[in-house]
Amino acid sequence: MNQFNNRSEQNRSTLSLPIWKLLAFTVAGFITIMTEIIPAGLLALISHDLEVSEALAGQMISVYALGSVIAAIPVVAATRSWSRKPLLLLAITGLFVFNSLTALSSSYIIILISRFIAGMSAGIIWGILAGYARSLVPAHLQGRAMAIVGVGQPIALCLGVPLAIGLGNLFGWRGVFWMISGLALILIIWIKISLPHLAGQPASKQQSILNVLVHPGIGAILAVIFVWILAHNILYTFISPYLAAVQLSEHIDLILLIFGLSSIFGIWITGIWIDRSLRKLTLISLTGFTIAALFMGLSSHHIWLVMLGIVLWGMTFGGAPTLLQTALADVAGENVDIAQSMLVTVFNLAVAGGGILGGILLQNVGIDSFFVCIIALSLLGLSIVFLAHENGFKAGHRLGSK
Repeated sequence: MNQFNNRSEQNRSTLSLPIWKLLAFTVAGFITIMTEIIPAGLLALISHDLEVSEALAGQMISVYALGSVIAAIPVVAATRSWSRKPLLLLAITGLFVFNSLTALSSSYIIILISRFIAGMSAGIIWGILAGYARSLVPAHLQGRAMAIVGVGQPIALCLGVPLAIGLGNLFGWRGVFWMISGLALILIIWIKISLPHLAGQPASKQQSILNVLVHPGIGAILAVIFVWILAHNILYTFISPYLAAVQLSEHIDLILLIFGLSSIFGIWITGIWIDRSLRKLTLISLTGFTIAALFMGLSSHHIWLVMLGIVLWGMTFGGAPTLLQTALADVAGENVDIAQSMLVTVFNLAVAGGGILGGILLQNVGIDSFFVCIIALSLLGLSIVFLAHENGFKAGHRLGSK
């Protein structure tokens, strides 16, 4: 009977979540990721139209990520006292304006500048998203709210490149950017109508960036973010040569779809358990991620093992951003936006690092070395989570209750 009452209470809590408002943040995350990755599906069209090589066209992704890395911490720190709603609207307007400029321009240099500033806007959005979303719900539902907000990322990663290819063939690469701009414009109206204002942090409560960084638990969580995202991107960046090695290159779209759907399922599981068992869920996810890498590393002659590894990879990594954002926000308290801007920087550095390290391993050692490195990084992440039981990844309910 008591279990039934607890479940009924959880259902009422879920229904009380401001879904419409939280989905605005979900769409914001979706747009930032889509804006980042769609050039990957449009490289041939872009390079032909702008008369540059595909390698140069690919730098549209690099400069976007660079903009996020450079802007996140200093801009979020400088705007701590601002009301969050106009800051979020300004950042999304930046995506609208500079995606539109990308669609309009015939100059490669202007497009790169536009992409860099769009990346800066994305860095600001990710820096304030968690704190703003958490402010809309009671403390005991913040983890579940972050799971809803976080689902935009795997959907974009799952659909982004295939969707860009399909729409690009129909409407051209510029048409795809116009569509993203249109979605950003709709989101601006959505936020303007639905989201409440959230006051910035008073100057009297603001801490220096260094003080936030050395706050107990922050460093440990950022370290886990770096090694986990680095491990993931070693494989994700070079998924094509891996699938070619296991004779699945013709099915890359299907593989990415399976990975994306598994990631969404992982976020759903995370949303159910995160508030009650954040530490345990993080340990289980990292352990499963390690096992997935082991399966995929041993699977050269066993297609079923590859598929099992990919499903497990998606399920265990899908909830990772939500777990890590929630852990960081809990530890940071009133300095959540500064801490989240650090997450943006570390996250993007790890993405870039995964590409660099994976490229070195692929060229000099071979694909099999990916999984040795991924497993080593995963075990390092597990050890950090295990040791950070007092600050960072506390046992039990994330609010300290049973």
